[in-house]
Amino acid sequence: MNLLPKCHEEFSKKDYWDTFFKTRGKKAFEWYGEYPELCGHLSKYVKIKDNILVVGCGNSKLSMDLHDVGYSSITNIDISKVVIDQMKEKNKVDRPNLIFEQMDATKLSYSDNSFSVVIDKGTLDALMPNDNEETLSRIDKYFHEINRVLRKGGRYICISLLQEHILRKLISYFPSSDFMFRVIRCDVENKTLEEDGNTFPVFFVLATKFPGLSQQILELTLVGDSPTRVANAEELINSILSVQQSSLVCDRLKKKSIADVGEINLDLFVPGNDNPRYTIYILDRPRSKGKTFVVFLVPQGRDTHWLFSTKEGRQDFIENIGKDRTAVVVLRRNHTFKDWEEVKEELTPTVLKLSPPGLPPNTKIEFLSLGPDVGKRITLYEGDTKINGRVAIEDAFYDNAEFRYRRLIFLSNPFVVQSEAQVKSVKTRRGKVKDVVDYGVLACEHHAFMCVGVNAIIDDNVGNEVLVIGLGGGGFCMFLHQCFPKLKVTAVEIDESIRQLAKEWFNFIEDERSKVEIADGIKFMEDSVRNGKTYNAILFDVNTNDTSLGISCPPKLFLEPSVLVTVSNCLNKNNGLFILNLVCRDKSLRPKILNDLKNTFSSVVSIKIKNMVNEILFCSKVKKDQELWKKECQESARSLNSRVIKRKLLKDDVLDAADLLEGLSIEL
Repeated sequence: MNLLPKCHEEFSKKDYWDTFFKTRGKKAFEWYGEYPELCGHLSKYVKIKDNILVVGCGNSKLSMDLHDVGYSSITNIDISKVVIDQMKEKNKVDRPNLIFEQMDATKLSYSDNSFSVVIDKGTLDALMPNDNEETLSRIDKYFHEINRVLRKGGRYICISLLQEHILRKLISYFPSSDFMFRVIRCDVENKTLEEDGNTFPVFFVLATKFPGLSQQILELTLVGDSPTRVANAEELINSILSVQQSSLVCDRLKKKSIADVGEINLDLFVPGNDNPRYTIYILDRPRSKGKTFVVFLVPQGRDTHWLFSTKEGRQDFIENIGKDRTAVVVLRRNHTFKDWEEVKEELTPTVLKLSPPGLPPNTKIEFLSLGPDVGKRITLYEGDTKINGRVAIEDAFYDNAEFRYRRLIFLSNPFVVQSEAQVKSVKTRRGKVKDVVDYGVLACEHHAFMCVGVNAIIDDNVGNEVLVIGLGGGGFCMFLHQCFPKLKVTAVEIDESIRQLAKEWFNFIEDERSKVEIADGIKFMEDSVRNGKTYNAILFDVNTNDTSLGISCPPKLFLEPSVLVTVSNCLNKNNGLFILNLVCRDKSLRPKILNDLKNTFSSVVSIKIKNMVNEILFCSKVKKDQELWKKECQESARSLNSRVIKRKLLKDDVLDAADLLEGLSIEL
């Protein structure tokens, strides 16, 4: 399978072009490939009996090679008399019927409809170094002359590096002048890399003259042989620019370490499919010599783990791997993967281009994974919501386990699990098998630590009520519902669609102790304060889809001082507790968040979870010293473990009390 790369990194294109042309110097235009690399395309689009004009022939061997394989009617022109005289002398004995004439390509002396094919190998690139007014005027004359001398059905074949200004000029002229327009990527980079140490994609532009064409026809072939019809010029341009950018990134990877960058990532696509099949993250260890390289394959369903879904996790991971360069490969959703052998075969051509500069020649690429199982992911539902955009419900299987995890994913942020629940198959009384969510399993580890806070303030002898901001699939709320038989749980969810998905796919139940309010969380708390409604605990477990803010949970607006005051006023005075799931990747934001919390609440406890970016904060209106906090947290953890076993939700502890104390930090 041929895969198309699309890179998300930006390096200076100008610097690259400057280096490219400086390195090329005055060499012949064989940078654009010689006949052996181009013959597949030329033989497909140029017939033996065609009358061929080669513009700007220079000292290229292309015409000679075409002659030697049977093309007999070839005229070559160049503005340089010196080059023309040289080529005449060179071919007068062996190829006497090859025509070489000195001529300006913008002022052709040939009559209209003289040629069936015009071949331009690097000439347009030489004629158009920029897009100033004088240059554009010259190119208009050049294109007009090509159009004039071509017969109906004739083809202009331009072999070019397609700098953006050149690409845009080609597209602005030919499709609007009754030409079918196709761009094909040529596979010539490996040869130029071996000879000159630089590489850049070379393209075969095919413009076919069809007077009276009723609509513009734009086609693109970037991998394989089959062309793809594109909707408009911008789509074609962006696709080609993406290929060039990916090549630029691979070129940098071949030449130097990227430890200073942090990481580079690119997606690999199957042509014609808009969903990436793979995402690859490339990372270098600091001060490495670039002599060792490993590709780590992440099974389906494991891509949301902290080690693979976050920059911090991947940096930690490569330190443990111990190689100079590591490529972490994630298998994307909506694709089928047979086994690791199939994956390796598909990836090898691409990962070879990602190897570090010091890797010895002919080194066999080393592939590693978590085990022999490629994993499995089934999309059960995909649709649009009013607030959160497009969402998916999927089941993930891995490690050949009998159980599976059901996940709610917001596709605007596909590597973050919004909600997760363990699903098991059970037999009904009628002998049928159905899927049910196991309410006793907290698939999200941070929920167990949040439950410690709830357990600490619960009095089983009286009614208690907690407010959860953010419903998700409802698994956390259902665990609270099952674990604390007298607890009333109110979840506030802004998106009605999420409530429906929770009921349909996660077995969420609404009853007298479990209800959902469809509202904005902040406004709901403000209304509660005005109405004198208070809660034993308020829990924030709500994400933002904007990953650029440095904080993904909760949205930054929820941590504004005025909102924190509202939270405080909405809590019971005696034992009210604010429990916050904080995911703050920008460490510079944390001090202000903590300071605002301490200005609102009498004392704050932080629990940092090992190998996760989540941090759970307990904020109390009651002043407590360090020893009292530690004692209460430890006792609550032990009590919670006993409770879940007694309630038959789990057979084992829901969390390790020692882990809780290890991550405990008292902020008085």
